[in-house]
Amino acid sequence: MSSNAPEPPSPTTSPDQYAPAPVKRQLRDMAGPPDTSNWSSSSPLASLALKVAQLPDGPINALCGASAGVASGIVTCPLDVIKTRLQAQGSFRPRKYTGPTRAVYKGLTGTARVIWREDGVRGLYRGLGPMLLGYIPTWAVYMSTYESTKEFLNQRMENKWLARTLASVAAGGCSTLVTNPIWVVKTRLMSQVSARASDDHRPPWHYKNTFDAFRKMYAKEGVASFYSGLSPALLGLTHVAIQFPLYEFLKMKFTGLEMGKTDANMENMHWFGIASATVLSKIVATSATYPHEVLRTRLQTQQRSLPTQSHDHVSFRGGQSGTEYQTRPPGTSSSDGMVNLPRYRGVVRTCAVILHEEGWRAFYNGMGTNMVRAVPAAVTTMMTFESLKMVHQKLKNEGRRLRDEE
Repeated sequence: MSSNAPEPPSPTTSPDQYAPAPVKRQLRDMAGPPDTSNWSSSSPLASLALKVAQLPDGPINALCGASAGVASGIVTCPLDVIKTRLQAQGSFRPRKYTGPTRAVYKGLTGTARVIWREDGVRGLYRGLGPMLLGYIPTWAVYMSTYESTKEFLNQRMENKWLARTLASVAAGGCSTLVTNPIWVVKTRLMSQVSARASDDHRPPWHYKNTFDAFRKMYAKEGVASFYSGLSPALLGLTHVAIQFPLYEFLKMKFTGLEMGKTDANMENMHWFGIASATVLSKIVATSATYPHEVLRTRLQTQQRSLPTQSHDHVSFRGGQSGTEYQTRPPGTSSSDGMVNLPRYRGVVRTCAVILHEEGWRAFYNGMGTNMVRAVPAAVTTMMTFESLKMVHQKLKNEGRRLRDEE
């Protein structure tokens, strides 16, 4: 081997991790006395470090993931509202309408102007409550499941890429099943427009807040409404199956470290490498799997209803009485006794309906806005996660050092 060969990446743990205690002390003495000015045995930091050193990695990964998700949700909520409006556009028009589709929302800035004019700042933050409520369990379940599954599979298979892919699918499936009801409510609230909006683009519901949405959906549409769009949501597992293995591959190329790992020098976080890996992996995953998000939004924003014996105003939208709502909800009976079926039924039929009524471009409604939203959200998420993992690793190492000294 050439003497000029580059040095291998810095290890994620200290080189004396598995050495006997006397050897550890000797290595620490050779490296010089550690900076213990803030880590005296009686200080709060020392107590915290000792407690952190005793905690398993699972709850820590869950906490770091939840915190990262909340941070990205607060930063990108307005862009998520704009994306949802663009994705849902065209799904509320009357079924008998045969004229050309009138687009109210046009692009990122055009949609933002419409929302600002009709709803103000509150309109840009519709659905923030369920978004934050959803990010906590979503990323807590995802990160803890992903890390534990990956560690389990790495011990049993040599193909690391396959292990990461399987771990990402398993983690995504668990988090989707747990949090789908919250995301349905978030999508409903974000697609809700003000009283000044056009009737053709008014959804058939009105919710005051998150808990009001849960209550009304359960009372009028049943438990099944909370799992609307579950099939395309599960199709979305292809997104994380691309994003996270690619992120880890790129991070290894750029920094020599896996996700959630830091080198011996805690001050060096490789920010540029982490950001670059996040941006590239998110762009590739989003571009490859975006249509499933439109399918999910259409199914989530379609109101469900049990059949009734009314023959008035049979149409796919409705569910509210009053002069401003001139149609009936899906599932109601027509005058000849035939049930009025929902417009969107299943993934395949929903694809066919959108393609027939709006063309293939509808599958990419809001994609530009989604890119502008998804990339900063991903960067915020991964930067926060990696930073918190660095803090955890530092506390864990100090806790172990203090425990060895005792």
